[in-house]
Amino acid sequence: MLLTIDVGNTHTVLGLFDGEDIVEHWRISTDQRRTADEIAVLLNGLMGMHPLLGEELGDGIDGIAICSTVPSVLHEMREVTRRYYGDVPAVLVEPGVKTGIPVLTDNPKEVGSDRVINSAAAVHLYGGPCIVVDFGTATTFDAVTARGEYAGGAIAPGIEISVDALGARGAQLRKVELTRPRSVIGKNTIEAMQSGILYGFAGQVDGVAERMARELADDPDDVTVIATGGLATLVLGESTTIDVHEPWLTLIGLRLVYERNVATTT
Repeated sequence: MLLTIDVGNTHTVLGLFDGEDIVEHWRISTDQRRTADEIAVLLNGLMGMHPLLGEELGDGIDGIAICSTVPSVLHEMREVTRRYYGDVPAVLVEPGVKTGIPVLTDNPKEVGSDRVINSAAAVHLYGGPCIVVDFGTATTFDAVTARGEYAGGAIAPGIEISVDALGARGAQLRKVELTRPRSVIGKNTIEAMQSGILYGFAGQVDGVAERMARELADDPDDVTVIATGGLATLVLGESTTIDVHEPWLTLIGLRLVYERNVATTT
């Protein structure tokens, strides 16, 4: 079994792979204050009763792959692998780790590891050219060329960030449930906010993706647009450019990077 861990700014997603199949997954909040020991206790609670694993922490885990956008959490994760999974091969995605994706940006080290991982999975699953739209704390757009190169991307405020900001800065506004309103023309304040959020972000996704597609290929229809991230389902039904939804894209990418790196060292 391969344990994959994607540490984001808001949530941490864990996936358990049996070969190429993801057989279990969990989503927890990301807390920069958690120590390695606390993380180990949390992992034990999540996996301890799983029928495919043993009762002791680490039983049944043959490998670990981790990426993190939060440096302090990556440090603690490194300690977790050292103390509690010492005999298990572990790949922590950072500069020097083989991803199979050439990064063509001005400073490749600035690109978040999750974005490179997503690109690797997208190329593996759908080929290039493609665009990955990741709905997380930020909404990120990652462009991948026909040759499987990371060309660059765009970063916009995430849906929840925008909702929180609107509620905090608007004197008569408040945080609302992220759901589809009855119509685009809201009949009350809550529906008006929901309409602006949902259709506004759908329009943003379509606008950015269409422009990227025109730069990536002579025929924009040749570009596959892949949605992932915790809030992707909110926009899927309203976007006209998203071709496919892959909720476990980052975890699949972690599996691929683990296989690429462990195979070259064993």
